[in-house]
Amino acid sequence: MHDAAAPARDEATQPVPVLSVVIPIYNEQEALPLTVARLRPILDGMGVSYEVVGIDDGSTDATPVIMQKIRQDWPELRIVRFARNSGHQAALTAGIHRALGDYVVSIDADLQDPPEKIAEMYALAREKDLDIVYGVRGDRGTDTFFKRRTAGAYYWLMRKLVGKNMPNQAGDFRLLSRAAVNALKSLPEHQPVYRLLVPWLGFSSGEVVYVREERVAGSTHYPLSKMIRLALDSITNFSASPLRLATWLGLTSFVICFGLAIYTTIQYALGATVPGWASLFIGMVFLGGVQLVCVGLLGEYIGRIYSAVQARPAYFVGYDSADEDAVARGERNPEHAA
Repeated sequence: MHDAAAPARDEATQPVPVLSVVIPIYNEQEALPLTVARLRPILDGMGVSYEVVGIDDGSTDATPVIMQKIRQDWPELRIVRFARNSGHQAALTAGIHRALGDYVVSIDADLQDPPEKIAEMYALAREKDLDIVYGVRGDRGTDTFFKRRTAGAYYWLMRKLVGKNMPNQAGDFRLLSRAAVNALKSLPEHQPVYRLLVPWLGFSSGEVVYVREERVAGSTHYPLSKMIRLALDSITNFSASPLRLATWLGLTSFVICFGLAIYTTIQYALGATVPGWASLFIGMVFLGGVQLVCVGLLGEYIGRIYSAVQARPAYFVGYDSADEDAVARGERNPEHAA
């Protein structure tokens, strides 16, 4: 399959699990075996049917081989492999759209979010009939000082845009009901940022607090450049506020320049003016900076409009182990399984 469309939820031909666990994976050859060893006993002990949807986001190391070996002993593992690296949010989208469970949990493969909380999330959702359960980071002591400060600034800004429905310090570790999943699938978002979209739904929600752990192996896949990109996507995809900021910057510069013009005229009338370039230089730099900022903000929105008009899929699925399983059960034509 080489399109971005998710398969239909075919309950007549495929047993529907109660729980789906979606794991975006990119170059996690060191962390993946440790994650599976910790995750599988938890899921086996919950007493419900489940599937684990591992989204291989175009890994270039031994991750694909390791996933196939794990699947030989763990039939609940479903492997979806992208044709190329498409990014964390695209991997989340593919997992959420293709998951079959009545409840869908998303979690990263680095074990910074403890899989033991999945059972607590599921129990809370069932007990209180919730559509969303957020994993909230109560302690980020394992993160660097810089990351804690930038993360705090990000959540503060996002809560200003989305409102108080967005829980503080909640990442992509969450549980969604089938109703919430269907609502997300119905949205026409080209570049979804689920940290904002999920709270925006306004569905009934709860929280499970946990201590964020250190990465179990390997290095982070979210350096400063990707964090900045996430913040930029979050703002421009979800709000027109930056365009209003550009308007206010333009008005502010106009007021300042108008005030300077009056001051200069008065000084000229009093004969107090002297030749100089400093004020002229500062004014030109200020106006030029404001104009460039405004043009840049407009460019970001125009670029997103252009991307949306093109309607290119966010990812291409090159392989889905569910197709092999369906062929083995005689439910699909082998010619159409790839």
